[in-house]
Amino acid sequence: MREIIFDTETTGLESKVDRIIEIGGIELFNHFPTGKTIHLYINPADRKVHPDALAVHGITDEFLQDKPKFEEVVQEIRDFFEGARWVAHNATFDMGFINAEFARLGIEPVSPELVTDTLSMARRKHPMGPNSLDALCRRYGIDNSHRSRHGALLDSELLAEVYIEMIGGRQTALGFGSATKTQTIDVADEIPVEVLQRTKTLPARLDPETAAAHGKLVLAMGDKAIWNKYQH
Repeated sequence: MREIIFDTETTGLESKVDRIIEIGGIELFNHFPTGKTIHLYINPADRKVHPDALAVHGITDEFLQDKPKFEEVVQEIRDFFEGARWVAHNATFDMGFINAEFARLGIEPVSPELVTDTLSMARRKHPMGPNSLDALCRRYGIDNSHRSRHGALLDSELLAEVYIEMIGGRQTALGFGSATKTQTIDVADEIPVEVLQRTKTLPARLDPETAAAHGKLVLAMGDKAIWNKYQH
């Protein structure tokens, strides 16, 4: 199963008027990181970044001026997510913006059946909370000390580690954290295994005296003794 753990940053909180200005995501295949990522900054056209949003992610209007508009990168986004589940923390927010951007371009919305909300997962698993991304990082011992502000790709990497923990722990991804930083795992490749056959039976490890004593013991047990099946 292919999944994209992703996050967005926006100009504000209203998907009908505000716009996506950053999207980041990483690919998992059967819960393994493949090393493939997407990270884009997007020019919101005539929509300015709200001061409250700026305080969260620090992305300024000036920084976004020379970035591509959503219609220029939409195909790249769709290609990256093609055939995958969309996994986000508070997915209602992110998918609201994604589908609003798609609607402006006449693109069909992403079906809710293709979306996993890790916030809903966390609330079911930890009903007493808190269940923010930072709180879940603390709960699972994931280092988020480098997260001074929200960032789509960084938050996706942290969320992927949290997600792996929530579905069964780090062993599921065989060391997810190190794999995303230092190596690419191609889980589609199969490692051939050659099964070797012995050409002759191994010599007995028992000395004759011990073997004879064992034979007498089995004989004393009678014909129904299970050891009779293994006598040579």
